[in-house]
Amino acid sequence: MAKARIGFVGAGRMGSNMARRLHDLDYEVTAIHDHFHPVAEAVAGELGAKAVTSLAEVTALADVIFTVVTDDASMEGIFGGEDSLLVEAKGKIFINCATVSPEAHEKAAEAAKKAGAETLAASMASSITQARQGTLYLMIGGDEETFSGQEALLKDISSSLRYVGPVGNAAKIKALVNMVMNINTAGLAEGLGLGKALGIDLDLLREVFSQTGANSRVLETDGDDMVLRDHECYFSASHAAKDSGIANEIAAEAGVAVPLSVATEAQYRKLVELGSGELDKSAVAELTFPGRGGSNT
Repeated sequence: MAKARIGFVGAGRMGSNMARRLHDLDYEVTAIHDHFHPVAEAVAGELGAKAVTSLAEVTALADVIFTVVTDDASMEGIFGGEDSLLVEAKGKIFINCATVSPEAHEKAAEAAKKAGAETLAASMASSITQARQGTLYLMIGGDEETFSGQEALLKDISSSLRYVGPVGNAAKIKALVNMVMNINTAGLAEGLGLGKALGIDLDLLREVFSQTGANSRVLETDGDDMVLRDHECYFSASHAAKDSGIANEIAAEAGVAVPLSVATEAQYRKLVELGSGELDKSAVAELTFPGRGGSNT
């Protein structure tokens, strides 16, 4: 059976590396679209695809279209209007990977269904390296039959693949994942920052953290970066602020108080205000370590 032709809308850090992974596996990546066209041109040139300025042309050139956009407005934009992905979209499949609200995923799915297309919400609990290596952790929401039809393709870009039910569930679970991750990151920054202020050796402190209840995945991924001030971006502070905001909106709608998440969002919003939004989320340590630019100490 021939592999599907693949299109991408959104050729940033995640989208471009997913496209590279599929190209490596001999999928025909046919069309690349990005709001910043030079990015699309660079990725398309690398993969032998066509860089297009029209969303409708992505749909025309591909069987399966991955979308990796930034926010609800972007998601609504690509699925609405005269030049949208849904022009002549009958029979096409859209795999929407953006971290946006559950409502945005549900609206996109409804619009696609009216156009005769199918959608899956593919929430990614991973970063750039995993996108390039094909080891994403994917949570898939949508019609189970549609999921089954695309399971082989999704396995080619993931090491862990979970079907989680209706389309909105993927976004809800991803919001909870990022909510807890961001809280852990901000908490680690406070612990290490206070340790520094107390004159404790931070190598010793991180070792103790790793062997006790203070251990976390974030300690492994971000602990060294916080100490060394190495904030090369794998998951940006601006995205952390956005994603905590999504979780907090969901919590408000559910009538559940989440004070830790609200405080965490405020920390990341402060980083963005300081002009550090495109640094990695580990840069929250700049707000907690004594003597650093954003510290109150």
